[in-house]
Amino acid sequence: MDEILKLEPQSVFYYFNEICKVPRPSKKEEKIVAWLMETGKKLDLPTKCDKIGNVLISKPATKGREHDIPVIFQSHVDMVCEKNNDTVFDFDTDAIQPYIDGGWLKARGTTLGADDGIGMALALAILAAKDLEHGPVECLFTVDEETGLSGAFALESGFMTGKMLINLDSEDEGEFFIGCAGGKDTTATLDCEYEETLPNNYSAFKLTIRGLQGGHSGDDINKGRGNAVKLLNRILWNSYQNHDLFLADINSGNLRNAIPREGEAIILIPEEKIADFKEYIVEMAQTYKEELRVTDPNVEVVIEETAMPKKVLSEGLQTDIMNALYVCPHGVLAMSQDIPGFVETSSNLASIKIIEEKIVITTSQRSSVESRKQSVVDRVSATFYMIGAQVENSDGYPGWTPNPDSQVLKLLEKAYEKLFNKKPAVKAIHAGLECGLFSQKYPDLDMVSIGPTLRGVHSPDEKLEITTVKMCWDLLVEFLKMKK
Repeated sequence: MDEILKLEPQSVFYYFNEICKVPRPSKKEEKIVAWLMETGKKLDLPTKCDKIGNVLISKPATKGREHDIPVIFQSHVDMVCEKNNDTVFDFDTDAIQPYIDGGWLKARGTTLGADDGIGMALALAILAAKDLEHGPVECLFTVDEETGLSGAFALESGFMTGKMLINLDSEDEGEFFIGCAGGKDTTATLDCEYEETLPNNYSAFKLTIRGLQGGHSGDDINKGRGNAVKLLNRILWNSYQNHDLFLADINSGNLRNAIPREGEAIILIPEEKIADFKEYIVEMAQTYKEELRVTDPNVEVVIEETAMPKKVLSEGLQTDIMNALYVCPHGVLAMSQDIPGFVETSSNLASIKIIEEKIVITTSQRSSVESRKQSVVDRVSATFYMIGAQVENSDGYPGWTPNPDSQVLKLLEKAYEKLFNKKPAVKAIHAGLECGLFSQKYPDLDMVSIGPTLRGVHSPDEKLEITTVKMCWDLLVEFLKMKK
């Protein structure tokens, strides 16, 4: 880790390195909240925490800037906890292991947590700096952004006083985001039903899909990447039709906001059809390689013999599940009619698991048009109602309506052009940001979302482009110098 401390800006990477040492899974943020409270006290700055765990650290203006418009720098404290299957790691106790790979910062076998640890580090470096010129500054650190936005939902009016907010949770340097999609989750649950006896003259196999990129269900949904649930089910569905397959277990995907990268199923195949089945697997492995040659060139389909399970799902239940997974929408469903190239509506088939005798299927829907968001939620719900599932919808979160006349946007654009002699791209984003919720509690808040370049977020391939951290830091410093 010592090599990371030599990166520029040193203060930013110092704080990022310290953040990597503190476990911070979503809904288990007690350790990082305590660390932030202690850090605020060490910096001798006003620090407070609300009932849910959001932390606000304030920094008074430098001399002569006391009457500037107060600025809020906002980031979230939790991280997506994903690891490779062969990585031994406990996100509740272990420190993330970052390392430098060329021009990128990565983690060993896990998500890096730069989403949004690097936003936290940028804010903390501003708070710690003794040589910056600035007006009143507040740094807001919210909890549980990744699995429900509950920190932003619970934020109380009056907790912060700033009038401009820069969200530090975007992932493309040189792109300023002024709007985002709203979202909602849909979960389907069915009770497991089993065959009374195992079929005769069958052998058991473990079918595995792996090597997919996965990615963020908002940012990466338009990139055509393979979905492990869909690919796994495609083989199961056809194998049931042609090879009399029985399904004993299935496990694919993890988080609602991540495109599933891996999946496996325990299946039974009649002995007289095993040879044909193995030929079919070889054929499908080649088919997936061809179909996904650009987006997922490392996709693998692996079949191996395994111990005979004690039970298999009833034939009626397994066919219902396979049919529903096949027709359940996944991917881009509509493009924006107002913003060229902007995804308007999408759905992510995120995971399927058998947990305590229940089949649980998790999905998430996004749209920048509220009525269409609800329509796709209803469409997914109807898919699973047809097989008798219990369906639950989350409360969801609102979108953030773009304001191209934003004052904070104009100041950041001016600073960016001065520093880099080029214009930034001003966009809306299909991913959800907390800004939509902030605008409900603070309707006059002027907001923009920026950040350094990240790739592979929500997966163990997550990486942070080192040079863009310095660019982002320089931009924030230049912005702070400006009178407001």
